[in-house]
Amino acid sequence: MKRVYLLAVLAIVVAAALGVAVAKHSGYVMISYGSFRYQSGLWAALLGLLAVILALLVLRFLVGLVLASGGAVNPWSRRNRSRRNRVAIEQGQLDLAEGRWASAQRHLHRAAEAERQPLMYYLGAAKAANEQGRVEESDGLLERALERQPQAELAVALTHAQLQMDRGDNDGALQTLLAMQERHPHNTQVLRLLQRLQLERGDWPALIRLMPDLRKNKVLPATELATLERRAWGQNLSLAQNRGEDAQTARQALERAWQQLTSAQRQEPQLVLAYAEQLRQLGAQDEAEQVLRTALKRSYESHLARLYGLVRGEDPARQLQTAEAWLKDHPQDASLLLTLGRLSLQNRLWGKARDYLESSLRMERNPEACAELARLLAGLGETERSNQLFQEGLGLLDERLLALPLPETVRA
Repeated sequence: MKRVYLLAVLAIVVAAALGVAVAKHSGYVMISYGSFRYQSGLWAALLGLLAVILALLVLRFLVGLVLASGGAVNPWSRRNRSRRNRVAIEQGQLDLAEGRWASAQRHLHRAAEAERQPLMYYLGAAKAANEQGRVEESDGLLERALERQPQAELAVALTHAQLQMDRGDNDGALQTLLAMQERHPHNTQVLRLLQRLQLERGDWPALIRLMPDLRKNKVLPATELATLERRAWGQNLSLAQNRGEDAQTARQALERAWQQLTSAQRQEPQLVLAYAEQLRQLGAQDEAEQVLRTALKRSYESHLARLYGLVRGEDPARQLQTAEAWLKDHPQDASLLLTLGRLSLQNRLWGKARDYLESSLRMERNPEACAELARLLAGLGETERSNQLFQEGLGLLDERLLALPLPETVRA
């Protein structure tokens, strides 16, 4: 309120001063230009000038209003084009997030054609087309994106590879990613997609060759990378015997795969287990026994101890004695007790085998221990108990299998 009063007082003072000035002298203004001559009092001239300025301001306002209204009415005006493009972007992104693929493709394509930086809209439209199974349209949108923004080659290629993987074209995705790896060897996303693709393809040798780049560029956390590496080498060992036409070439392939491992890797229990299992399947029982015995002497592992009972070395008695030495430090290991039972069976020590197998089952109800003990009891004439253990072993092997319905002909 004080400000209002102050402004009112100032207005009164200015008006009074102006009135005094007008009353004191009317002034005189003359404008002469060629034959034109204008004469007037000072205050009348100032009032006329003020009227002209106000008229110009009003005219400017009216012209702007007409132009603005014309832009709102004209569908091809810049204002309307901008509004339509903004609506297309917002609606297209919403449709893409909510899975309305046809609408998303239409809106994002429209937005991409209108924008100066259209990459993200083209990529979104390509994804929407791919989800509809429109492969050619999807690839065409990616090509258009590359034409408009050639510097975004890597982003377009990564999106293309991801869409190829989504549609099951793993071979095409592999070619795309290998080309990008050659041009951008240290790009984390390229390496991550390559690792995922090789894992899905089960191409363990290729995944092993990729490991140094994954480690150097820190694509995965250290623990996850170590787990993946052990798995890849283990699978590579497991598949080595399939690379030979006969047992000899399969054995050579297995040895080459084993020698490719570092000294530290050859001490990994998981890799030792895979190597020994392949030796056993190739008939190299004695070599498998030596590998397992050396590994268990270095560091005891329950899984290795279980496999030790499945291999047959040159001296079964010595093998049993070796395993019994481990029992002193691991008396509660059900897998070791199972192995001791199996080794006792190899040495025809029926009573000792029965004791070990019974002990293993007391520690853990295992289908393998059930089967071994059932087989032994059947040989000893205890048919009823043997049948019970066989049934229990089948139930433990897969309870879900027993719950599945049978065909009518079998059930009858």
